[in-house]
Amino acid sequence: MSGTLSAGALPPGEGRAARLSGHAIAILAVLAGWVAVTWLAGLRQGLLFLIGAGFGAVLSGAAFGFTTGWRVWIRHRDPTGMLAQFLAIGLTAAVAIPLLASRTELSGAAAPLSWSLVIGAFVFGAAMQLADGCGSGTLYKAGLGHPVSLAVFPSFVAGSFLGAAHLDAWLALGSLPAVSLIDALGPAVALALELAVLAAIGALLWSRRRTTTSRWTGRGIYVAAVIMAVLAIANLVVAGQPWGIVYGLGLWGAKIVTWAGFDLSANAFWGRDAQQAQIAASLLDDVTSVTNLGLLAGSFLLAWRRRSACPDVGRITGRQWLWSVAAGLVLGYSARLAFGCNVGAFFSGISTGSLHGWVWFACAFAGSLVGVRLRERVGFKG
Repeated sequence: MSGTLSAGALPPGEGRAARLSGHAIAILAVLAGWVAVTWLAGLRQGLLFLIGAGFGAVLSGAAFGFTTGWRVWIRHRDPTGMLAQFLAIGLTAAVAIPLLASRTELSGAAAPLSWSLVIGAFVFGAAMQLADGCGSGTLYKAGLGHPVSLAVFPSFVAGSFLGAAHLDAWLALGSLPAVSLIDALGPAVALALELAVLAAIGALLWSRRRTTTSRWTGRGIYVAAVIMAVLAIANLVVAGQPWGIVYGLGLWGAKIVTWAGFDLSANAFWGRDAQQAQIAASLLDDVTSVTNLGLLAGSFLLAWRRRSACPDVGRITGRQWLWSVAAGLVLGYSARLAFGCNVGAFFSGISTGSLHGWVWFACAFAGSLVGVRLRERVGFKG
C-alpha cells in the first residue's frame, strides 16, 4: 500500500538525519586531517591538504577523468570530457597568467623542450589508457579502492622514482630551453593566444561529435571544471607553484629506497642538495606530497559517504593485473621524462603559459590513440 516503506528503507526523517550525520562525519574527518597537518607542518601545508582534499572530492564526485575524457572522444566522439578539461584550463589561465606576470614569488610549470618530453609524453599517453588513469586519476581511484588503480599505484611510485633518477641521461639526448609564453609574448597576448587555441580545438571537437551522452549528463562535469580551476588557482597562490602530482610520488619512492638502506647521494637527480633535503625532511613538508595525501583522503571520504568504496569492476584476469602493474611502472617513469602528467604538464603547463604543456598535449594524445587500441587488445572494457 502507499506509504509503506520497502525493506531496509529508513523513514524520511531518519534518512535525512543519517545523510546529515554522514556529511558531518566526512567534514569532521577532513578538518581533523587539516588540523593534524597544520600542527605538524604549518598553516600553508594544512591549507594545501584541504586543497588536495577538494581535488579528490571533485575528481571522484564528477568522475572527471582526464584519461577517460580522451578515451571517450577517441572511441565515441563525445567531446564532453575534453571540453570540461579545456574549460578548467582556460579559467585557471585567465587568473594564473596575470598573477605570474605581476607576482615574482610565484612560478609557473616551465620545462625544457626536450626529446625526453616528446618520448615521455607519447609513452605516458599510451600507458595511461592501459592503466585507466593518469597521475590524478590513479590517485583518486586508489582512494576509491578501485582494484586496478590499487595495483597501478605502487608501481607508479616506483616508476616515478626511477624516471627521476635517469632524467639527466635522457636530457643528454638533446633539449632546448623552457619557453614561457608570458615572457616571450607578454601576459595579455599569451593569455589571448592560449584561450583562442583552446576554443579552436574545442570547436573542432564539437564539430566532429557523434554524441554527447556516452558518459556524462547534465552540467555536473562543467561545474566540476569551474571548481577545479578555483582549487588550482588556490594551489598556485598558497604553494607558490602550480598543482602537480608526479614529483611527490617519486619522492615517496626515494624515501622508501633510502629507508631500505640505499644511498642516493651519488645519483644525478636524487643526490642534489635540494633533493637530499627533501628526502631527509618530513613527507608533509613537500607541497606536492601533502596535496597528494589530501587528494587520496578527499576521494576516500566521498566514496565512504556514498558507500561506493571498493567498486566492483568485474573479474580481472591475471594477465590484466600484470598489464596494469607494468603500465603503472611505465606511467611513473615516462611522466618524469615528460616533466609531469595530465596535471603537472598538461593542465598546469598550459594554464601557466609554458610551451611544453602544448607539446606534451600533442604527444600524449597521439600516444592515447595507440593506448586505446592496446587497452582493447588486453581486454579492458569501458
